Order: sequence, then structure tokens, then C-alpha cells
Amino acid sequence: MDKDRIIGAGKQVVGTVKETVGRLVGDAKLEADGKLKKTEGKVQNAVGSVKDTLRGE
Repeated sequence: MDKDRIIGAGKQVVGTVKETVGRLVGDAKLEADGKLKKTEGKVQNAVGSVKDTLRGE
């Protein structure tokens, strides 16, 4: 498993938490930051998945 997949999954979790907390407290900036972090994590996870596929894992 590529390290990008692990880091990407972590960013998705952090993004989900930030997005949820931002929504609960009414902080639009925190919510938007969470969505951005979650998307960043998905992209990094996809990159790691491609690397795994190319290595044949």
C-alpha cells in the first residue's frame, strides 16, 4: 500500500471532521476548509491507488 493512500485517507477524515464541526457551529470558513481538505485527501488517495496499480500490488 502506497503512503499516499494512507495520508490521503487521513486527510479525508480530518476534512470530514472540520466540515461537520463547521456546519454545527455555523462557521462557513471551517466548513469550506473541511471540504477542501476532504477533496485533497481523495485526490491523494487516488494517486496512491494508481501508484499501487502500476507496481502491481
